[in-house]
Amino acid sequence: MPEPRIYLDHAATTPLLPVAAEAMAHGFAIWANPSSPHRAGRAARAALEDARARIAAALGWTGEVILTSGASEALTIALTRAHAPLVAVSAVEHEAVLRHAGDALRLPVDRAGLVSGDDVPPGGLVAIQHVNNETGVIQPIADLTAQVRDRGGMLLADCAQSAGKLPLPEADLIAISAHKFGGPVGIGALLVRDWGLLRPTGGQERGYRGGTENLPGALAMAAALEAGRDWMAQAHVLRARLDAAIVAGGGEVVAATAPRLATIGAYRLPGLSANAQLIRLDAQGIAVSAGSACSSGSLRTSHVLTAMGLDGAQDVIRVSIGRETGVDQIDRFAAAWSAMAVRA
Repeated sequence: MPEPRIYLDHAATTPLLPVAAEAMAHGFAIWANPSSPHRAGRAARAALEDARARIAAALGWTGEVILTSGASEALTIALTRAHAPLVAVSAVEHEAVLRHAGDALRLPVDRAGLVSGDDVPPGGLVAIQHVNNETGVIQPIADLTAQVRDRGGMLLADCAQSAGKLPLPEADLIAISAHKFGGPVGIGALLVRDWGLLRPTGGQERGYRGGTENLPGALAMAAALEAGRDWMAQAHVLRARLDAAIVAGGGEVVAATAPRLATIGAYRLPGLSANAQLIRLDAQGIAVSAGSACSSGSLRTSHVLTAMGLDGAQDVIRVSIGRETGVDQIDRFAAAWSAMAVRA
């Protein structure tokens, strides 16, 4: 009997938690439009606002919550409707930010992937990830936010990878996506410190986003966040075990000296391309990725690795851990990777 497949691509998306699925089913049973004025609509509205309050409470957020279809839409709203112009982005931002960056300054990173705020221009919007989706590097957002605010600006933090796993950073605008922490695909939020930071355009969500509200998704996202992050302690143990196995096998842990989210590891195997590694691992029933899932079909070198000074680094794969990951899965991956390294 073949061994069960191993899924180690949780940074791309992670399985829907049972409590989230139950909450989603309850939301589908409340089928009325939350914007309708009749009794059924008012009941749906009450459930939606309760979910919104629970999301804020679970995240420890005291500002406003705009429900969106995910982090990409949340980032688009922030980047295109903030009262301050976009003046700078980090060089390692997700493509969802870079596509709106235009002529904004690219803030460089060091070889560990860390951003310095020394060159932040005054008086505008600055976009910096909390956790990088390819390397897991955690940026010093508290210090960066202080630098931005000292210069009269505001900070947008992409927290798609960190929400539900780490405490939210100090920032003015925060984007999150439910399917990264056990909620469903198609729901996320833009967290706003103060309504005055954004221009409304009409429609739902107090005029900041048009479209019928996704009540089932909102209820499921709240339930997923309320499941907590106690499992992150085990993720630390597993990632440390994985790092050690990679080093022992002659590989390189990317950004090993930087603070990194416990669920993401980026690993370099000189002599064997990332695509070749993915194919060989997939043939053995092991799912990992190369860089961001949003651009994994591209043969371009990762802009993140290039910004870190790893030019031409097409031999780096990303392994990401979830709630369901166990020691046996990590050890099986490590054995398969080590066998590849020997052949390479």
